[in-house]
Amino acid sequence: MSLVIKIRDIRRDFPLGQEIVKVLKGIDLDIERGEYVALMGPSGSGKSTLMNLLGCLDTPTSGSYELNGADVSNMSDDELAEIRNKEIGFVFQTFNLLPRTTALENVALPMIYAGASKSDRTKRAEEVLTDVGLADRMDHKPNQLSGGQRQRVAVGRALVNKPSIILADEPTGNLDSKTSIEIMNLFDAIHASGNTVILVTHEEEIALHAHRIIRLRDGIVESDKRIK
Repeated sequence: MSLVIKIRDIRRDFPLGQEIVKVLKGIDLDIERGEYVALMGPSGSGKSTLMNLLGCLDTPTSGSYELNGADVSNMSDDELAEIRNKEIGFVFQTFNLLPRTTALENVALPMIYAGASKSDRTKRAEEVLTDVGLADRMDHKPNQLSGGQRQRVAVGRALVNKPSIILADEPTGNLDSKTSIEIMNLFDAIHASGNTVILVTHEEEIALHAHRIIRLRDGIVESDKRIK
């Protein structure tokens, strides 16, 4: 068994005026390499906070988080930024693309931070855009693409550095149902090719694409079930 994520007794508190709000209240979680996991829970359950911790966008108040064997719970901001760029591919509900740059340039962006040469960046970005079905749209800017095509660019950007995990936060939240199905088929294919995929969603039909559903409630894991 090869664990990509190992979390022990993770807690996250946020100060609110004079009070301390306890959002995560002691979470243990193991995710193996190559798993396909959906993270669910009502508003206020802590799923976004957990997502931010998993994505190294935030650090826990206490507890330990090992990503690929490295303890990231006490890393500095610079170290976290490096881990994020190398190990984690993000896909957001709002796409988060740069409006004035082409699909190819958007996808290549994480490779700039990783220090790759221009020729390597271009070659890899072309490969990834072909994989996500946008070989004929590489020179288009986001405003020349449909919502589904923009999300495909975002998925391509997430894949470009060959990360350990793809983290997708409500990836179909801004898409119509037909386009949502296409994007989820793309995630299914990404998982089938060996990637670890973690989806945060509040939609049951989206969660059913995963092989395991973890439900949070009030800052703890309410249930953790394999469904496939």
